Amino acid sequence: MVDKLQSRPVSQVIQPSPGHIAVTPVTITPPDWNNRKLFSLLWPLIVEQLLIVTMGIVDMVMVSSVGEHAVSGISLVDTINFLIITTFNAMATGGSVVASQYIGRNDYKNACSSARQLVYIGVISSLVLMVFTMCFCRSMLNLIYGNIAGDVMQASQTYFLITALSYPFLALYTSATALFRSMGNSKVSMRVAILVNIINVAGNALFIYGFGWGVAGAALSTLIGRMIAALILITMLMQDWAYTINLKGLKKIKLEPEMIKRILNIGIPSGLEASMFQVGKILITRIFTAFGTVAIAANAVSATINSIAFMPGSGYGMGLLIVAGQCIGAGDYTGAKRHTKRILILAYITYIVININIMIFMNPIVSFFNLSEEAHRLCLIFLRIHCITSALFWCPSFVLPNALKAAGDARYVMVIAASTMWIVRVCSAFFMAFTLGMGPVAVTIAMGGDFLFRGIFFSARWINGRWMEKRVI
Repeated sequence: MVDKLQSRPVSQVIQPSPGHIAVTPVTITPPDWNNRKLFSLLWPLIVEQLLIVTMGIVDMVMVSSVGEHAVSGISLVDTINFLIITTFNAMATGGSVVASQYIGRNDYKNACSSARQLVYIGVISSLVLMVFTMCFCRSMLNLIYGNIAGDVMQASQTYFLITALSYPFLALYTSATALFRSMGNSKVSMRVAILVNIINVAGNALFIYGFGWGVAGAALSTLIGRMIAALILITMLMQDWAYTINLKGLKKIKLEPEMIKRILNIGIPSGLEASMFQVGKILITRIFTAFGTVAIAANAVSATINSIAFMPGSGYGMGLLIVAGQCIGAGDYTGAKRHTKRILILAYITYIVININIMIFMNPIVSFFNLSEEAHRLCLIFLRIHCITSALFWCPSFVLPNALKAAGDARYVMVIAASTMWIVRVCSAFFMAFTLGMGPVAVTIAMGGDFLFRGIFFSARWINGRWMEKRVI
């Protein structure tokens, strides 16, 4: 089966498979991802991911002027909001894979159809989440966090209610950016991300510093930024003459079960994978709490530094999802392998350079956070272990699986990611930290082990070619 797939000519007429949405047979020409085109796709994605992290830090600094209760309340809600954002991102991943494969097949009619279905799924799911959150806001906070201080609860509830209003706009924004990336146009989403960040900072300055609205002002600036971004991107996609994928006919709501199923076959496993990963990370934080403030502070600083280092890799992963998806949609499995190798090499080079620089300058970087001497020392240990393990193992464990998802192998990625997270990272971290008495350092070691085993399983899957047996469209 694999050999037949791999040897299939890539410039040919492909007939629809049974159950496939009816479409006129088209002649397939493999996408040409030359160096210039690949670079044009990747660098905006990397910049956009870096913006997300850096502006998150700036946002928190501005909110800190309101007081510790505001920072605490927002951070608690952001943990929940991140899980909700993960849901939208997962659906966007499914839509992106389906649309990319149709573009690779030169089937633009079904590409546009998949785009409309992605928007419908996002809007429906976001409205349900918005209504649920607004009805059970306080109950959710009490259930997850228990009894918290009154001023923190008030701040959390205010921020939660206002940001919940932004869920439909966030879903539209996430879906639209995924569609632009599917077309190979990542500059649009980057420019809009820059605009959103400017609006967010300006809004914080006006509502927090100017009007003195505190937490409500921070939430309102987030809401306005997401509204404007969603409206801009959706309006652009409604222009049927401007882009390969458009949303013409979006207002004539028509749900297509087969197309929705294709999107969800990728989106649901991706969402479960990301959700279980976040839950596992939350459980691991309990290890640091058991070893006191020093361990908590050291982990917080090292996690902040690592989050910035992770962002380029996330950009490469998004780019690989699109490139591999288009190649696979065209039946060009040789091209998918070649471009996957190129992007992995670029990711490795970037990661090695970043981690070498962190190793060299980690002491002055950590000094910027004014930690105690013991926390500073522990943070340096965390960073040394992480720099070595991530430079060696992070790319095959987090960039490569995007190529598997692009082929429709999302369930395999979900099973492996969940298994290594819970067995290797969570269980071994608790065992080494408490049973073997290794302390909080065990968490960073277990994280490196997670990277290693993920990389082994994903690399083996890619090499044996089982992913070529999967079908998305």
